This record gives sequence, C-alpha cells and structure tokens, in this order.
Amino acid sequence: MSGARTIPIRCPGGRTVWLAPSDLALYRGATLGLLRRYFQLSVEIGRLPSLLGRECFRARLSSYQAQSFEDVVIFVHDLERCVERLDEFSQQLLARVVFQEHSREEAAALLGCTRKTVFTLLADALDRLSTQLLRRCLLPLLPLHAARARPREKSCQEGKNAEISATASKHRK
Repeated sequence: MSGARTIPIRCPGGRTVWLAPSDLALYRGATLGLLRRYFQLSVEIGRLPSLLGRECFRARLSSYQAQSFEDVVIFVHDLERCVERLDEFSQQLLARVVFQEHSREEAAALLGCTRKTVFTLLADALDRLSTQLLRRCLLPLLPLHAARARPREKSCQEGKNAEISATASKHRK
C-alpha cells in the first residue's frame, strides 16, 4: 500500500504504516485537543506560545495535572517544534482559530482571506500537523491504523499438507 500519495508513519517496533491523506482527517479532533492542551500548559508554565508573541488573546483555562514539570516542559517543547515546521500562514491560522478562539469568519477577516480559504487551509494545516505528531509518537495511531502495523500472523484456517499420526501425540505414554 505504498503508493505515491500515501504518507509513511513509522511505528514503535519498526513497522511502517502507510496512511492515505483522507485517513488524516480522522486525527483532526485529536490534533486540536493536543493544540489546546499545549496552549494551556504553555501558559501554566509561564511561556506564551511562540505563535502569539505578545499579542492579546482570549482563552478559557482549566487546571490540568501533569505527571511532572519536566513532562510538561518536554511536551510543550516538542509540540512547539512541530508547529514551527508549518508555514507562516498556517501558524497564524492556528493561532487565530485555536489559541485565540476566533470563529473561522473572524479569522478570515483578520487574515485578509475568504471564509472558504480558512476552512480549506485550516484542515490542511491540521492534517500536516497530525502527520508530524504521528511521526513523533505524540499522537497515537487509531486502532484501525495500528492494526496495519502489526506483523501478520499465519491464519489457522489454512489446510495442512502433512497428516499428523496418532503416534505423534504428546499425550501418548
């Protein structure tokens, strides 16, 4: 399944899963959730996400209990590096819609483009970010995709060519 349009995702254990671009749409919600968590944890550790600079923003924060401060710092750093790999417009789009919680219509006005452009490019940015998060194991594979990464076991439904004699039984005394 390694066509020109598929995206390779290397899984723990060395196997590679090839995802179609349409498969990435299934990860958008989880990617949005990680971006929101990243934003909340960034603010909690006293570091405003680099996308926002020193701009004013609107956000609802809730307390999140992480394992340790070091885990939070590593998570924030890793996610920030993934976001920085996106182009400038995609970063600004994520900042407006996800971090500042503007509607897509408001984001279109702020970015000087149409609403349709925002919808299209936001989906594309989330898909590209999802790919990076999957490759870095920050986003787990969905079970239907993880199943593709497992080594195939031999089916027990296949017929056997050799006969098993009664003398081959382990229960024979």
